[in-house]
Order: sequence, then structure tokens, then C-alpha cells
Amino acid sequence: MRPLTDEETKTMFEKLSKYIGENIKLLVDRPDGVYCFRLHNDRVYYMSEKILKLATNVARDKLVSVGTCFGKFTKTGKFRLHITALDFLAPYAKFKVWVKPGTEQSFLYGNHVLKSGLGRITENTNQYQGVVVYSMADVPLEERPIPEPGPNDVLLRMHSVGICGSDVHYWQHGRIADFVVKQPMVLGHEAAGRVVKVGSAVKHLNVGDRVAVEPGVPREMDDFLKSGRYNLSPTIFFCATPPDDGNLCQYYKHCANFCYKLPDNVTFEEGALIEPLSVGIHACRRAGVTLGTTVLICGSGPIGLVCLLVAKAMGASVVVITDLSSERLKMAQEVGADFPLLVTREDSAQDVAQRVAGRLGKQPHVTIECTGAESSIQTAIYATRSGGVVVLVGLGAEMASVPLVNAAVREVDIRGVFRYCNTWPMAIAMLASGKVNVKPLVTHRFPLEEAAQAFETTRQGHGVKVMLKCDQSDQTP
Repeated sequence: MRPLTDEETKTMFEKLSKYIGENIKLLVDRPDGVYCFRLHNDRVYYMSEKILKLATNVARDKLVSVGTCFGKFTKTGKFRLHITALDFLAPYAKFKVWVKPGTEQSFLYGNHVLKSGLGRITENTNQYQGVVVYSMADVPLEERPIPEPGPNDVLLRMHSVGICGSDVHYWQHGRIADFVVKQPMVLGHEAAGRVVKVGSAVKHLNVGDRVAVEPGVPREMDDFLKSGRYNLSPTIFFCATPPDDGNLCQYYKHCANFCYKLPDNVTFEEGALIEPLSVGIHACRRAGVTLGTTVLICGSGPIGLVCLLVAKAMGASVVVITDLSSERLKMAQEVGADFPLLVTREDSAQDVAQRVAGRLGKQPHVTIECTGAESSIQTAIYATRSGGVVVLVGLGAEMASVPLVNAAVREVDIRGVFRYCNTWPMAIAMLASGKVNVKPLVTHRFPLEEAAQAFETTRQGHGVKVMLKCDQSDQTP
């Protein structure tokens, strides 16, 4: 076993650069120690210095393998990569291809991938460029350099990150409406972590502080920011919305003004759940929920449940909540719903509206629609009392057929909701005071290394909220 010659190193690095480019340096300069390449029987092995020292005690003719085999030099001097190198190339790959499930078997048998079998591909991937091929079910884990915070930023050691439906949609489809993933993007926007480094201009946070992350940060002082509705700014940075990276990682840099210190009695997981809780706060504010308001919530998924929790905390006297799943309705009743109402796909919108009125004895003042389904939007309009408010939280198809005239002649206001703004202080106060309890919503937990299983659990609709734990040394809530 010996070091590679300059010519051998050049040949091997030229091959690796087709796949990982300048990220080659990350293979050698690693935070967990020094790593190196060694040649043995024409094969190149990658190992830590610790393993190298142990290997030197083994006679050359007795040494079969050491570390990870990256490839082999042919008799003509060419370098051929081995499949065993994939675990190290994949995290640093510049160009990636995702194939559809129906194409996977054909590809594994050595056939070409037709355009119809292509799920998505990294933008600007050139012909003959080295690529790493993934299944659409893969959630690749990448190793990236730890970012350096700017003057107004903090560096966080991420602790808990919840999986949202939008994360799953980007993972499966590579786009949501006009937001298209054109290059590898880090997912995650429901997050909490601990400050490990502060920028020079940051005064309100210190190393060691536990914080919740608001994922939307305005990029400019436009009219929306001036009016307090920065969530509507067209140039806003938002975690895990193309092209902006999210925070499902071990270390993450974020604007300090949008990191909120958590009280001692609020856990990291509760801090991460402030993001979906904020959707509920913003929706109830838009709806005008107050003391004595009667509320219908369509859909008892994670967002429907947080709307329920917030509506109750804001003074709603009675809440009816609908869903297709009896299990979800059971959870809704456990966290405070007065009347869970099981519906079916065959039910007409008018019939459901009548059933809601029958449970309440009258029509609700407010309906919060959380599914995005056309039939559910219709139900929301028919069910709401004249002069009431319908708030649309769920996002479905771009075009929907709705009884607009019915809403118009009864002066039912229809209001949209896009994310949230100015909600984190209220959410923290709700959690710290015990007025709102989001802990029952977390039904599954996975370490970051099992992200693929976590995403599949969410995709299949198991439980309510799946939480990923990003700190190996602290897996507590």
C-alpha cells in the first residue's frame, strides 16, 4: 500500500470532479479528522489516518482491503469508479437525476432512461456529465460546509425539524405551483435549534440560547414590509421554497431578527411547531375569531388541528371540525373539538353544510377551510352564516368551481391566507402560558439519518406530525 503518484492523483481527481466538482476538497478536509487515498493492488482506497496507521501493521500480501474502495486503475492507466464509492459521492454530487418508480428496474438492468421515465434532473446538467441517479423515493443526505454567519445572522445547531406537506410535495414532484426545484435544495422550515455563533451586530441573542426559527425573511424594505404584511413580499426569502434552502440540517445560518428565544418551559419540538401554529394564528386573525365566535374547520390534518387549538385559545365558543378520517377526528376531539363530523367523498356540499348547522343549531360565524379540495370550499361557503367569513388556508387546484353568487348575495366574505406574519411572539406566549398544547401533535420521531423513512411516513399519512431530530447528542423533545 502506497500513496498515489502525482499522475495517479490527477487522473483520479479528474474522474471524481465530473461528479462532485470542487467538493473533492470536502473528502480530504473533513471535520471528523484527516482522510487520505492509498493505492493497493491497483485499487484506490479511502480511509482515515487512524485506519491507515492500523493498516501499516498488516503485511502487504495479507492485506485484502482497507477503508472504502473508490475504484481501480486499468492496465492502460484509466481510473474506473467502483459502486462502493457511491456513499461518498452522492452527498457531494453536483448533478443528480431522479427516475420514476416504473423505470427503476429497467435502469438497474443496464437500460437507458427514456425521457418519459425521468422524474427530474438538476438544472444545467451537461451531456456526458457525471450524475448520481436516485429513486423518487430517495431523500439524499448531503454533507455541506458549516456556514459562517454574517453580521446580522446567527449560526444554529439544529435540534428539531418538523416535516410539512409542502416538503413532501417538493420531494415527490419537484415543484409547487410556480415554485420549481431547479437545483438541489435543502428541505425543512418548521424548526428550532441552539445558537452556537452570533454575528458581530447581533445584540439580543447569545451562544447557548434556544430559538425558534421564523422561515420567512424579507429581503427588501418594500410596501408590504412597511405595512406589516411582509409575508406578501414577492422577494421574501423563505426556507425550503426554491431557490432558498431550508433548515433540515445539522448547522444552519439565519437572520437573527427572525430567531426567537424560547422560554425555559417551551421545548425544542414546541418551538418547531410554532411554524404550523402560526398558520393557525394568522388564519384566525384573518377570520376575526374572538370571544363567542362559532367556527367550522374543514379538515383535521396538522393545519386543521392548529387552527382548532388557536380558535379555542382566542375565545371560540364552539368548534365543528370535519374530515374523511375517523382517526383524525378522534385526535381533533382529544385536543378540543366540540363536534367532530365524519364526511365522505360522496356527500354533497349542501348536505354537509346542513349537518354542520344541525350540530350547532345555527350556521357558524366563521369557516376555516384547510384542505384545498373543491367540494370542501363549496361546503365552507354554503355552511357559513350570512355576513360571516370564509378563510381559505388549504391550497388545491389553481381553478375551482365555487358558489360565488351564493356568497355574494349573503355577504359572506372570502379571505385568503398566505403563510403568516408577526405571529411568533403570540405563539410563544400561548405555549409558555399553557393556553395551547401542541405536544400531542407529535406522533413520530426519527433521527436525521432516517429522513427517508420519516418522509415516507408523512407521505402515507401516518400519525399527525413527524419530527426529525438533527442533533445526535440530544434526541429529547
